Amino acid sequence: MPQEVHIVPPEMVMKAATIALVTFALWGAASAIKTFKEFRFVGSGTTATNTITVSGEGEIFAVPDLATFSVTVLEEAKEVKDAQTVATKKSNAIVDYLKAQGIEEKDIKTTSYNVNPKYEWIQETCTANRCPPGKQVMDGFEVSQTVEVKVRDTAQAGDLLSGVGKLGVNSVSGLSFTIDQEDKLNADARAKAIADAEGKAKELANQLGVSLVRIVGFNENSGGYPIYMKREALMSADSGYGSAVPAMAPSVPTGENKITSNVTITYEIR
Repeated sequence: MPQEVHIVPPEMVMKAATIALVTFALWGAASAIKTFKEFRFVGSGTTATNTITVSGEGEIFAVPDLATFSVTVLEEAKEVKDAQTVATKKSNAIVDYLKAQGIEEKDIKTTSYNVNPKYEWIQETCTANRCPPGKQVMDGFEVSQTVEVKVRDTAQAGDLLSGVGKLGVNSVSGLSFTIDQEDKLNADARAKAIADAEGKAKELANQLGVSLVRIVGFNENSGGYPIYMKREALMSADSGYGSAVPAMAPSVPTGENKITSNVTITYEIR
């Protein structure tokens, strides 16, 4: 029995060939795009062998806008409640004074409050034949409270130091001048340091006759240098000031703070 022969029309052959050709072209294009996208990552997981390392430094100077100091009240009494009563009265007077001078409540913080027994060493009188050992006897209680104050108008710091001293405090200490928002200054100093390092890297690469490929290492050390107050601005019972405060407010120049950033950058070269 003779077999039937199906003849495919030429137009269908051309259509199938066109479809196959287009499909192959699309696959090739997609593969090329994928390869192109991945090209910049080639070698990213390998350790660079040819490198240069440079350092850069950036500095920013700024006038401090925040003063901080601490005030301590210390009271002694035979009974805890008596010592607490006097200490609380003085501490409340200090807080009221600070608020009256425009210091916000959020800038007045108790950093410590302690109640401790107070002891006295008793030595009995020695006789010709016997000298009894001494003994420690509780002689009351000691209550102390320390308040930290933030002053956002640094020009006001001297007057506040003098003012709180008149309220019977035992010590005023730890005055320092800082910058309230240092993040932007740190970023500016870092940007200067990176630019400094980049300039050195380009110059070195030019001298060596090589090209910079990419950054393969980065490290930063940063810090600020605060300006401390003059010594005469501190008052404490031990220093001889006690409750007696100088007639004039102490001079407390703020000076400038220096924000620095030191970076080290390693570049791959070729």
